[in-house]
Amino acid sequence: MKKFISLLLASVMTVGLLAGCGGGGDTTETAETSGDVYKVCNLVNGNLGDKSFFDSAESGLAELAAAGRIEYQTIEMGATTEDEARWEGVLDEVSASGEYDLIICDTYQMPDYLKNVSEKYPDQKYLIYDDTTYELPNVVNLSYAQNDLGYLVGTFAAAMTTETGVEGINEDAVIGFVGGVDSPVINDFLYGFMVGAQNVNPDIKIDTRYTNSYVDTAKAKELAESMINDNKCDIIWGVAGNSGNGAAEAALETGKAYFIGVDSDQEETFSPELAAITLTSGLKNIGQSLVWFFDEWDAGNEHWGEHILLGMAEGGIGIVTDKNFDAMAPDSVKEAVNAAIEAVANGEVEVPTAIGDETNAAVTMRESLKP
Repeated sequence: MKKFISLLLASVMTVGLLAGCGGGGDTTETAETSGDVYKVCNLVNGNLGDKSFFDSAESGLAELAAAGRIEYQTIEMGATTEDEARWEGVLDEVSASGEYDLIICDTYQMPDYLKNVSEKYPDQKYLIYDDTTYELPNVVNLSYAQNDLGYLVGTFAAAMTTETGVEGINEDAVIGFVGGVDSPVINDFLYGFMVGAQNVNPDIKIDTRYTNSYVDTAKAKELAESMINDNKCDIIWGVAGNSGNGAAEAALETGKAYFIGVDSDQEETFSPELAAITLTSGLKNIGQSLVWFFDEWDAGNEHWGEHILLGMAEGGIGIVTDKNFDAMAPDSVKEAVNAAIEAVANGEVEVPTAIGDETNAAVTMRESLKP
């Protein structure tokens, strides 16, 4: 039986992102230090430069390297179908080298490959974040309560879309969700988003679409333009890695919508023009969860074979409440979001999850809320 453990993060602040390259390749960070230094390999099943998910993890590793605690290499494995065919081979090659104290990989696309390879190399230690598929003795799984995160963002979006006094907000209560792949993790974000929005306004409509890619910004832009022009969405949440940034471009170019970021504080990573139409970001504190993991390891607290679930109370997730949120959201919207934060943190609200939901309740709800 899977063991889920909630543990307190040492820090809940999201650090600044390390800008990555956009193409395949690898980057190496080292730092001079006295004493033991972990050697780490970070396998990205995509590319850096997404300004959200992968960059958040990279920022945590860069922080650890700067502190002299690790030496690490990041290998960008690409995200195309051709790239995916090589992912397991890269993981196997890195594991066979015996060079690393820890190999890191991520997302729901990697667990089958990780299972095969980790069983082949039982003495190698691995960490996978954002997945809970398997319980393996030499692997630690870090996962995040993205359903709770979705609830906070849904509360904000539903409250904000009624504020017609804000320039660019129209009279129709329609918000949008651009997801990556139609999968349990992405639908976990969506489920919380829908529940939070409906808690604010039972009559709200939510236009949900998927890019089926985490790197196709053009597809996300096309979908978002349709959502804005055809269904009058005035706030769109992009939960699609680098693809989602195309929805931000659509919001900017149409001049009729706002964007909400994901995983990292995207106001800090976008151009000034895109940042100006990004109202807030839902945060998965991936970088800091990696820092926390090494804090635990250094303290002698090993979690191999465990699933660690990090939620609101533990600092694993959050929402940006400064910058545009503070400047543009009316007090009534801020009050609704702060109440939602408190309710989720203290357990007053239990947000349903799409993970392991055999009834497909999230999909049923998604269809019922279409404009």
